[in-house]
Amino acid sequence: MMKLRRYWFKFDQTITTPHPIGTLLGCGVTAYSKDDAIELLRERMFKQLPMPTLRECDEDVDLAMLDAKHVLPNSGDPSTRGIWFPLGYY
Repeated sequence: MMKLRRYWFKFDQTITTPHPIGTLLGCGVTAYSKDDAIELLRERMFKQLPMPTLRECDEDVDLAMLDAKHVLPNSGDPSTRGIWFPLGYY
């Protein structure tokens, strides 16, 4: 059985491509692999917008390192497969 991993993605902010609401700080995804996480982003968050270039990907991100004032209180369950930040992209 494959183990789930937590990913934190940051996107290139220099491009004028519109970003979905809440993604300027980054996106948190739990998935089986980096490719699986990117596919979840494409299917659920960027289905109507082009996905911006990924600038960073932190694998097995330590949640304590994320923004305590905005990200953590507005996150979903990072222990299940899916997008947990920002909320609303199940």
